[in-house]
Amino acid sequence: MSIEENVKRVKEEMAAACSRCGVAPGSVLLCAATKMNDAHRVREAIAAGVDICGENRVQELTEKLEQGAYEGCPLHFIGRLQKNKVKYIVGKVELIHSADSVELIEVINKRAAAMGTTQDILLEVNIGGEEAKGGFAPEKLWEILPLMADFQAVRVRGLMAIPPICENMEENRPYFRAMKQLFVDIGAKKYDNVSMDFLSMGMSADFQAAIEEGANIVRVGSGIFGARNYNCH
Repeated sequence: MSIEENVKRVKEEMAAACSRCGVAPGSVLLCAATKMNDAHRVREAIAAGVDICGENRVQELTEKLEQGAYEGCPLHFIGRLQKNKVKYIVGKVELIHSADSVELIEVINKRAAAMGTTQDILLEVNIGGEEAKGGFAPEKLWEILPLMADFQAVRVRGLMAIPPICENMEENRPYFRAMKQLFVDIGAKKYDNVSMDFLSMGMSADFQAAIEEGANIVRVGSGIFGARNYNCH
């Protein structure tokens, strides 16, 4: 299937999931995970109607920005972000999904302040407690959230999570449900400089379950572009 056909199918599946849980279809945003797809394919996805382009790799994002790949579409950074790469991202993307440590947020804040801008971020939560993944442990969030008031050049706009890989999307429902509860509980506390606007979770294999459990941004890569060919990179 073409990228256009895939986007249409994914949007239809998103709308069906929204209908099942009683939310407006337009309230959930489709973020195309554009990793390892060239500028031409990214433009195809934008033309097909994705809401956001999400890039995982700083070098790819920089190259594709120079090529005008993302024109007409909001750009987010959704991959693991190293502190020494922050300078290439801040001010270039509307939202960083993967703020996974206070130290990284400090670097983002310093860079944004130097540029005279404010960088929106999501706090990444390691909801599955996996050692190989970044993110804050859910129970640690309560220590971190009050600190966000001290950062003048970043704004916390919500949460992001990547649950454990599963064979069946139903297996991830407990993780999605736990993320939604965190999202609601944090929002109720009304921390300074913390807004719970976005809950980014769900990918190609499980975005329907994620929507049904409360996601309002889903990140879909292979479901739009097909399987990635890692031999090309």
